[in-house]
Amino acid sequence: MSSPVSPPVLRRSLGVVDGVALAASSTAATTSIGIGMGAVASVVGLQAPALLLLAFLPVLGIAVAYARLNRAEPNCGSGYVWVGRTLGPWPGFLTGWVVLAGSIVFCAYTSAVMGSTLLYLVNNAGLHTLAGVALDPASTGISTAVGLVVLLALAAITVTGVRSATRLQFALLVLEYAVLLVFCGWALVTGDHAFSWSWFDPFAISDGTAFAQGMVLAVFFFWGWDAVFSVTEETRGTDDSARGGFIALFAMLGLFLFCSVAFQREMSLAELVRHGPQALPHLGARLAAEPWATLPLLALMFSAVASVQATLIPTARGLFAMGRDRTMGKVWTRVHPRYGTPAAGTVIVLGVAAAIAVLAVALPKLSDMLLAAVNAIGLVVALYYGLTALACAIRFRSALREGPREALLAVVVPAASGAVLLGLGGCLAYSYLTMSDHFELSPDNGWFMFSLPTAIVLAGLVMAAVAKYVRRSPYFTTGQGTDPDSLTLPMDRTPS
Repeated sequence: MSSPVSPPVLRRSLGVVDGVALAASSTAATTSIGIGMGAVASVVGLQAPALLLLAFLPVLGIAVAYARLNRAEPNCGSGYVWVGRTLGPWPGFLTGWVVLAGSIVFCAYTSAVMGSTLLYLVNNAGLHTLAGVALDPASTGISTAVGLVVLLALAAITVTGVRSATRLQFALLVLEYAVLLVFCGWALVTGDHAFSWSWFDPFAISDGTAFAQGMVLAVFFFWGWDAVFSVTEETRGTDDSARGGFIALFAMLGLFLFCSVAFQREMSLAELVRHGPQALPHLGARLAAEPWATLPLLALMFSAVASVQATLIPTARGLFAMGRDRTMGKVWTRVHPRYGTPAAGTVIVLGVAAAIAVLAVALPKLSDMLLAAVNAIGLVVALYYGLTALACAIRFRSALREGPREALLAVVVPAASGAVLLGLGGCLAYSYLTMSDHFELSPDNGWFMFSLPTAIVLAGLVMAAVAKYVRRSPYFTTGQGTDPDSLTLPMDRTPS
């Protein structure tokens, strides 16, 4: 009689520092600042500092929910497992799906950012054409082609193990933050535009739609810190994931506020909007001559590289958890025999991201493609953060009888944060539906902006039906994921 096949497992090798590096890299502060400040300015003017500070509050509440849920049930599926257990398998699967879809879209459009940044560096070196092709950093097609080469290299590094990946990310973080702090610090001191406390006044935004869209964009700035919970099965202690996430989250808040004020001290609103995703390179050009003006470009490149790699890690592990539960195919559970990583899933995610990046070439202007992608991701992030926070409040509702502190941290804060994000997402979706009377491939078209997150959600519902009725996954009977604590982990052979 043959023995049952043990579920595949991941190796424990990570500590708090690794978690901070992963969370900070996935948050991609420099990329968010470099390409996002112009987008936020185009929506809410000079109120970016106000919205970043305001958006941090519900995000912090979501982090509290993640920490509480992770302590009770550490699982690399995170929200997919937690929401499934509490709210049911359909919303649980949808939570896992939108996380994965949003991450893949992020990898797709960030590949164009990497390509665009490399092209800027090449242009600065004096090369503007190659084999008759114009090396235009503002072109979606050329930027995507170059970025996909970088994406392939990152996937190869990611397959070799999380520990080696986090080492690369830590080195990139030190370099990019040093450059960012020096240039933004100089802009803060020498900028021509007077500082104003009105920049921190959210009531200066009179338009409700602009406020909702600005808040979703601001939440997108913080998105990524939760990547550390996707490697909770690979950390040496369950609390290390939470510590890494909180440290990275507070560090990002300080960095975002510091840099948003610095940008507005140095550049007018019109400049921020006009330069859009090239705002950081423009800042470098204003403050320094070559070769020093190239340093912000390098920082943006380092950030994009680190964030894509950090996104590949949790995406493949989320699919690993879903494959382990048979809500996705077995191919996602194939673990590399030497490195102990979900190698097959990483390669497939790369392929899907590359395909989406090629399709995005339909939007020829890079700034238009980035704005559409960021808005779509912002809406799905609000959805899965909101569902996970509500799952925490419901799961630990008994804490209401355990005293004010437990009630606040386990129920009130997560419930309020989840409701705020779901409400913002709903308001923004409604505004998109009512702002246009026809469909057009443009970030100014409401139907187009609504169609992107809607397509992600509808595809998730179709995949959930396949998992339930075709694969007959036990997840749709119990709503529970595979318990990693029931597995025996092999010794970690990754070099320390």
